[in-house]
Amino acid sequence: MAGAGATYIYGIYSKQIQKTLGYDEDAMNKITLYRDVGANVAIFAGLIAEVVPTWVVTLIGAAMNFGGYFMIWRAVTGKIAKPKVWHMCAYIAIGTNSQNFANTAALVTCVKNFPESRGVVLGLMKGLVGLSGAILTQIFLGMYEDDLNSLILLIGWLPAAVSVVFVFTLRTMKTERQPNELKVFLLFFYSTIVLAFYLMIMTLLEKYVTMGNAVHSKSAIVVTVLLFLPLYIVFKEERTLWKNKKERENPSPEMTVEKSEDSEPKQLAEEPKGSCFANIFNKPERGEDHGILQAILSVDMLFIFVISLCGYGTSLTAIDQFGRIGKAQGYSDRLVGSIITLVSIWNYYGRVYSGFVSELLLMKYKLPRSTMMTVVLFISGIGMLFVAFPEIPFAFYVASVLIGFSFGAQVPLNLAMISEFFGLKYYSTLFNCAQLISPLGSFLLNAKLTKSLYLKEATKDLIAKGVDTSSVKDPTCIGHHCFRLSFSILAMVAFFGAFAALLLSKRTKEFYKGDIYRKYRVKEDEAYKRYKGETYTMFREDSKAN
Repeated sequence: MAGAGATYIYGIYSKQIQKTLGYDEDAMNKITLYRDVGANVAIFAGLIAEVVPTWVVTLIGAAMNFGGYFMIWRAVTGKIAKPKVWHMCAYIAIGTNSQNFANTAALVTCVKNFPESRGVVLGLMKGLVGLSGAILTQIFLGMYEDDLNSLILLIGWLPAAVSVVFVFTLRTMKTERQPNELKVFLLFFYSTIVLAFYLMIMTLLEKYVTMGNAVHSKSAIVVTVLLFLPLYIVFKEERTLWKNKKERENPSPEMTVEKSEDSEPKQLAEEPKGSCFANIFNKPERGEDHGILQAILSVDMLFIFVISLCGYGTSLTAIDQFGRIGKAQGYSDRLVGSIITLVSIWNYYGRVYSGFVSELLLMKYKLPRSTMMTVVLFISGIGMLFVAFPEIPFAFYVASVLIGFSFGAQVPLNLAMISEFFGLKYYSTLFNCAQLISPLGSFLLNAKLTKSLYLKEATKDLIAKGVDTSSVKDPTCIGHHCFRLSFSILAMVAFFGAFAALLLSKRTKEFYKGDIYRKYRVKEDEAYKRYKGETYTMFREDSKAN
């Protein structure tokens, strides 16, 4: 997951593509559009994951990642003739779409392995994706310094190599839940917090201090060490589990009890997979496994779509416009660049904290995740108002924190709700379906609303100055009024999303009051009983032999 976010540094290597290949703005806009299409149309990865093993999904993603970015690298280094625009669009779409295969393979597998800690798992996983841009940047600077051509090559081979190395490690496992599971995840959480803090410090220092190759090389080593730090936790836990297993396989005679009916080996009934489109209008109860169309056509999914449209749409718009917002308010390019960098860090904190906090609130108070989503979208709306009314002291800084944090917090909450409402049978497809809302929200609220209103305000300024608007291709707006109307509307959209989340919370309140993870514990209990029965049988046979 730490290598599955190359789209976050597209702004760095896209300039190199334009510079070396001489594409005009229209061509670059088309390439950017296909980048967004590739990054967000993840339904193909989901559907493929329904019919092939996880390792195949992982290898497909690795091949697409290397193939797409390798062709871009060959183009910018002159190893092939200058590609036509549609060729470059295809390369970038293939490269960015590959990350959906990595996301699907890792997320779905880990949620199925840890169903009772899915909020925590999703927060950690998506948090690392949020950090991946900064991670790849540090490794790039350590290996290649400022050679942007090599950056394209790096994001082609490194994520692919990681996928190949761990291709068989990533698998669904049928095991009983460990009593200290949450504690172990907290240790993972602390290690990623250290990594995020280090990346934040290094990224800010690079904005204000000139660093040499030696410093960058050492920084890349530190990042790599911090990335692999959780392996120490894994080795420690595996050693403990191995010792416990040895003790259970060699029970002492005084610990042996008569075999009861419950310890008889039991065979779990195989659940027929069936057609993923069967019984569309004969929906199971909330929390049970739904078919794909059963879930998509449900009222619960409609609420999630509305919440995602309002939440993702407004947040993506704000993040995309932060550069113009800073310029309109008269901040320096260096300061604006630092703020944009910090937004990605707040995004990470939002992802991991919402995952952990929502899981704890669910366990302790049976609080629906949509209740927390209500709070998150309300915070996002407040952040939009700080942009709309920049006269408030420190408005730009506060807005960056609130919007970045709330945007990150939405991701694990949405993904967890989908898994809880509709089951895990077709989770790989369903969570990728919900992701399709992101580009739609961004298109409506960013391209059609915010950019249009900004252009209108900039044109008004030119007319007021007596400038012929037809002679200015890309007018710039300076002042507090530039984003007042657009971000006031975005705030209202975010508040509407919060209201929709509140309605969903009321609708699912009784569902969350129950034991939503009971069916997973039943399966674990059955597996444990089978294990106990087998252990008892082995012990009796050994006793008779002796």
